[in-house]
Amino acid sequence: MSVKKVLVIRFRRIGDAVVSVVICSTIRKSFPEAEIHYVLNESIAPLFENHPDIDRVITFSNDENSHFFKYVRKVRQLMKTERYDVIIDSRSTLKTLWFSLFSLRTKYRIGTTKYYSHLVHNYRINNYANDEWNEVEGALMLLLPLKSEGELLWDTTFRLYVTKQETAEFRNYMGRRGIDFSRVIVVCTPFTRVKGKAWDREKMKQVLFRMIQRYDAQLIFNYSKEEKAEALALFDEMGNDEHVFINVEADSLRKLVSMLELSDFFFGNEGGPRHIAQSCRVPSLAIYPPRVNMRRWLPSRDPRYQGITPRDLFPELENEALPENELFDKLTVEHVWERLEPMLDEVFIRKTKL
Repeated sequence: MSVKKVLVIRFRRIGDAVVSVVICSTIRKSFPEAEIHYVLNESIAPLFENHPDIDRVITFSNDENSHFFKYVRKVRQLMKTERYDVIIDSRSTLKTLWFSLFSLRTKYRIGTTKYYSHLVHNYRINNYANDEWNEVEGALMLLLPLKSEGELLWDTTFRLYVTKQETAEFRNYMGRRGIDFSRVIVVCTPFTRVKGKAWDREKMKQVLFRMIQRYDAQLIFNYSKEEKAEALALFDEMGNDEHVFINVEADSLRKLVSMLELSDFFFGNEGGPRHIAQSCRVPSLAIYPPRVNMRRWLPSRDPRYQGITPRDLFPELENEALPENELFDKLTVEHVWERLEPMLDEVFIRKTKL
């Protein structure tokens, strides 16, 4: 059997789906004739339009995800209509098992090792058995059973694509908002919707001021609708500094890709935008709270993409029962600036040579 049609299932958030696109890219390289379908939440699906390694994006709306019978009916109809040679169930939850359950004739029904997954998956991979593996490495391990079908040509880089027209239109928009493309442009995420994941705002503010003072940097605040009030408050605290742009708004995920493509650097709290920045080859430094495993969620050894977390700075506190907020507070402005400054020096030098 040759691999002709593959279903890759990756619900969850932006970062999860962006990183997991390496599965699609590796399949494309290894089996170039295969048709690849990617299952996603509807809200993040636009990110994968026109992706050369994805032939069809299959979406589930919030309504479908929240109503059991609607969800199962849609899965059943999909699996009845399509005939897949391979199903990659990247999370293998009780919910995603329905795809394989309705397609038991599929030769490769691959998922992660869960106590219940043996009921429908005939290949189960313990892809997070090693704490040293990052999210990309863990995702790609799910493809190991396909070695019997041919050589696997690994692709560990995750990319997103927007059209030249989309980028040109957003560049014009940025210019109208006052962005000077001859100076350093930094997209910043000082905020996060998840409680406890954001670094101290006062410390963040000090770092942002240093970026302005040393590099004459233009800082574009990226924020969600829920974070707009917080963005306005921080802008006010910074004296409405002309270097700070809260009026350059990416009101769609594809516009966020365009904005990052046109920027020189990403800095801020870790999350989906950091992964998008890496997919655009934009150098970045992200701040990881103690609760997040940076080794897993900073899936690159490329020095252009870096992170900082108090767990790495204070390994001696690993076994102490220190509250997470206290451990996070130990991350100082100097810790962050020591990591950030050489990265921005390089960006600044490169920018001034253009």
